[in-house]
Amino acid sequence: MIDSDNSYPGFSVPPLGYQEHFWKPSNPQIFSNAEVQRQTGPYLSALPARIADWSPQPEALKIPGLEEALHSLQDFDVYSLLKLGNDSPELGPMSSVLLRTESSSSSQIEQLTATARQLALAEIDEGDKANARTVVGNVHAMESALELAQDISLNSILSMHQSLMKQQVGMEDEAGKLRSELVWIGGSDTAGPRGSAYIAPHHSLVQDALEDLTEFIARTDLPAIIQSAIAHAQFETIHPFVDGNGRTGRALVHSVLRNRRITQYTTAPISAGILRDRTAYFDALKAFRDGNAAPIIHAFINASIFAANTGKDLIDLLAAQIDDSTAKLAGLRSSSAAWKILPRLISQPVVNARYLKSQLNLGDAAIQRALGQLTDRGVLVEKSGRSRNRIWQHDGVLKVLDEYSKSLRRVAGTA
Repeated sequence: MIDSDNSYPGFSVPPLGYQEHFWKPSNPQIFSNAEVQRQTGPYLSALPARIADWSPQPEALKIPGLEEALHSLQDFDVYSLLKLGNDSPELGPMSSVLLRTESSSSSQIEQLTATARQLALAEIDEGDKANARTVVGNVHAMESALELAQDISLNSILSMHQSLMKQQVGMEDEAGKLRSELVWIGGSDTAGPRGSAYIAPHHSLVQDALEDLTEFIARTDLPAIIQSAIAHAQFETIHPFVDGNGRTGRALVHSVLRNRRITQYTTAPISAGILRDRTAYFDALKAFRDGNAAPIIHAFINASIFAANTGKDLIDLLAAQIDDSTAKLAGLRSSSAAWKILPRLISQPVVNARYLKSQLNLGDAAIQRALGQLTDRGVLVEKSGRSRNRIWQHDGVLKVLDEYSKSLRRVAGTA
């Protein structure tokens, strides 16, 4: 880990201004008299600075670890190609599972957890865990972020949020919409914002602040890791949505890295690096609001290096599972549908016949025959689904993914 000096010169950003407003609880009858009294009165909401033209001081570009982080991410991206081959059928699924790993880590930062099996079940509509469905929404937001990386605009940010929130129970009507109400972080009262740790900008300022942010993202004269860190911190400062701001903001990071062609093939698990020290991450966001961008840049440098190193290990472990399964299928005809299913098991280690039919354009008989072969040879284990439908899972892949997630929680002290 690169030693963090939060006073590193040259990374000053304009601190927040503040606007005074008056708050009176809209439904006082549902709160105690004491709470209504505490929450009636003036409050200060954030006034975000414009950053479209911001640049660090030239000497700041010598910050320790910046070049190492950049090269680590690029090397990791190339490693996936070298490990699997440019035309390997595993590359697509491997990219998918890395994206899912990143999405899961991003969700864990906000205490949203799901096992690899729960997540895979939710993807084939066999799960009933609310957290898993929420994490699947985060996967789709990441996918949207990468698909829209060529043109990061207000509309693409709304699309990311739409993909994220449309599966979250109770948030369907807010998905993909800028907020039209005040939001705040922290505080013991629910009746209003007074006394909160952070009160986001008034909703009338959100669209203009996001347009300023997308102008900043469109620049190509800044190191990509610095740009992504600043963009993320500014997005969290704006807090443009009722919910899902952190997850959308971390998806935006990958959109920036893809746009700048730092990671072109895979998704580095940067949120896994952030998850190691959630407190430092949230402290860094506060420091940014106070005018010091050094802590969030340090956090992203260290997270990028961690992501590249552990991402390589994860690729190796998953590839080893497929190698082991390939050996178990030795002697099977090359035309067997089992060979088409095998690489899919990296990104989707729990499958049913319906999923395979939709993904592989295979007939029912071919699918059942292939699932029988994969089960007989010890590649898959048959289980029962939510509605007593038959499902099959690859225990080795699930174990690798869960062990990776557990290792992050152990490091973070949240296991």
